[in-house]
Amino acid sequence: MSHTCKHVRLVRDVVPKTRGCEECLAEGQIWVHLRLCRECGHVGCCDQSIGKHATGHFHETGHPVMEGYDPPEGWGWCYVDEIVVDLPDQTEQVGPIPRYY
Repeated sequence: MSHTCKHVRLVRDVVPKTRGCEECLAEGQIWVHLRLCRECGHVGCCDQSIGKHATGHFHETGHPVMEGYDPPEGWGWCYVDEIVVDLPDQTEQVGPIPRYY
């Protein structure tokens, strides 16, 4: 599962902005899995979720690397290179995070 990309250098230690998908919480939607932007701390839902808000966040901001975040899973995804990247410095949950599925 280990790949490298030039965007991993943009990864920062972040504080999650919300306890769940920011947009789903505002809209009253449900999510499947959470993803954490490792550039700014935005919490969005995965592409299996109705809103696909993590991908939407990438398209809006260009922030390339997100972390699997419910619970922290130790991997990330680079939207630009479309590859899985290792993130050994997992972000602690600001929890408890509500579960929907």
